[in-house]
Amino acid sequence: MTDSIWEPGTIPARAIRYGVDAPLPETRLLRAGPLSAVLERGDLRHVRLGDETVVLRLYGAIRDRNWDTIEPVFTAFDVAADGEAFSVRFTAENVSHDVDFVWNGEIEGTSAGTIVARFDGVARKPFLRNRIGWCVLHPMAVAGFPVTVETPAGRIDGAFPELISPHQPFVDMLAISHPTANGGEVTIRFEGDLFELFEMEDQRNWTDASFKTYSTPLRLPYPVQLQAGDRVRQTVTIEVRAAADLPEPTPADAPVRVGIGDRPARVVPPIGLGAASHGAPLTDREIELLKAMRFAHLRAPLDLTTDGWRDRLAAVAADAAAIGAVLELEIQVGPDGAGLNDLFDVLAAGGVPLARALVFPAGELTTTESVLAAALAARDAAGLNVPIGGGSRAFFTEFNRARQTLPLATMAVAAWPIDPEVHATDNGSIMETLAAQPATVGTGQAIFGPGSIAIGPITLKMPFNPNATGPEPKPAHGELPANVDRRQPSLFCAAWTAGSLGRLATAGVDALTYYETTGWRGIMERSDHPLRIAAFHSWPGMVFPVAHVLAVAAAMTGAEALPLSSDDPLAVDGFVARRDGRIVAMIANLRDAPVKVRLSLPIVGDARIRRLDETTFTLACADPEAFRQTSALLAFADEAADLDLLPYATAIIDGPAAPNPNVQAEAPE
Repeated sequence: MTDSIWEPGTIPARAIRYGVDAPLPETRLLRAGPLSAVLERGDLRHVRLGDETVVLRLYGAIRDRNWDTIEPVFTAFDVAADGEAFSVRFTAENVSHDVDFVWNGEIEGTSAGTIVARFDGVARKPFLRNRIGWCVLHPMAVAGFPVTVETPAGRIDGAFPELISPHQPFVDMLAISHPTANGGEVTIRFEGDLFELFEMEDQRNWTDASFKTYSTPLRLPYPVQLQAGDRVRQTVTIEVRAAADLPEPTPADAPVRVGIGDRPARVVPPIGLGAASHGAPLTDREIELLKAMRFAHLRAPLDLTTDGWRDRLAAVAADAAAIGAVLELEIQVGPDGAGLNDLFDVLAAGGVPLARALVFPAGELTTTESVLAAALAARDAAGLNVPIGGGSRAFFTEFNRARQTLPLATMAVAAWPIDPEVHATDNGSIMETLAAQPATVGTGQAIFGPGSIAIGPITLKMPFNPNATGPEPKPAHGELPANVDRRQPSLFCAAWTAGSLGRLATAGVDALTYYETTGWRGIMERSDHPLRIAAFHSWPGMVFPVAHVLAVAAAMTGAEALPLSSDDPLAVDGFVARRDGRIVAMIANLRDAPVKVRLSLPIVGDARIRRLDETTFTLACADPEAFRQTSALLAFADEAADLDLLPYATAIIDGPAAPNPNVQAEAPE
């Protein structure tokens, strides 16, 4: 294989699955008395008491001045386990262009149900850091649980917040205790000798499915200069008390049971794409493909403080019209709304249709009252009738924290983006974020009331880093930019997106925007493809698997979005909709291993199934129309069927609906 050329049929199987031709980290199941945990590299994941997760993850984090996570390289690693207890010891080096840190980790689990993790590290050269040390992720399922926190000032009784907390729920933590759902109790203790006390943040703000307890309180200034020889020592202790009648864990080989949940049905919202950030116009073939997918809108950022915004507006308006979509604009404006009158005059003169416009002061992350007022006045002066709103350009976090200053009463639309890789970039962590996406909608509705909610852009990587305190390093030769994920053209991206569509469509949103039209951040590769590197597994004009997933959902706009229920949502998730006597479902395998599914859907008789997996990948990407014509029978008996899914596969199912499903549609308020 040459340095920069991929062709249909040449992409390796692992790259087809998750974007890189390298094995995923090995995992090992460990036990500490009543506890089980999965060891992955130096992390403990899914610490469970029976079937209940009590700690989602325990890991050591080294974050540089831009909050980038510096991944470890292990120079020593040893594991001893006997089925009742374990001991893990390793040495990790975290090195980047400016960070150089080495640490020893020890994690010991006892037969009594105690896990002790020790961190002892040293800086090998001066560098700026934002955080170093252990992080503990508490699963978001504990939202609402009562909790006791020990602090230097005494004991605090409270609860994990149900709505997403804009700020730290607990600070100055020495220990935290809370009950488990199955009648037990967990206590976690924290010790550190360099960065003061631990505190907790609600990571659902960034769609992590967790509350995180970490050291280095954010009230302290950062970044902080470390000198060569500075040490970090920390200890985290997890103790549990199990209920007497602790249920047995579900067998690992049991099929995942998937069906319709008991939440109300909603309406599948309009689905759009972002305009390509590379700026090249769409080709005739790209227009033909995108038009057939029936996207509702094309979202484009527009900075009115820069030269050339008129040309950019004309280009994206032409692309939107060509694919049969209307525009959604994210507008940055100058002081006192400078540029808005010109913009709305241009829109009115050109008859450019808008779905909505979101306005922000240039360089700022949230909408202000003055900018919104200027936009409303400019719109009205131009004689247009388009919803004007705003919110956040960077994470739900900013929307949540600006609730007191956002002009909520005069916003017609509230908006924020979703990017699942703010804190972790591994496959498992990204899939975990699906559960937290509707939590942002619930909290957003509580803040905004009955107004319209438009979420986007939804991307794997964040378009820009709003928290950087220094310039982003340029990618080395053969590397991808920081805002590009090599999984974009893979089955992984399609499976994650199917889960995202299902979660958000049933949360009551009014519009969704995913990815871009073409390019490295898009749903298909550019036809000219001038930037070809081996790290991104695509060929010119390749239609990425995620395009098929989005096209299925876009075709169901306005249909009933039915809530999906999975007894293992980290293994199987997806999207289900009903219209005109038909059920359309996308059932996605979220893991790099085959999975058996026991599927219960309100389908009677035989359905048709298309499998988007490694066996159909080349056809789906090279000839999407031919792929759409392929299908096989999937027989349902008593509204149930058995389904086998290959790693990161998505099954697209279409069948006759049962006459009286126990789901009533509820439109977004």
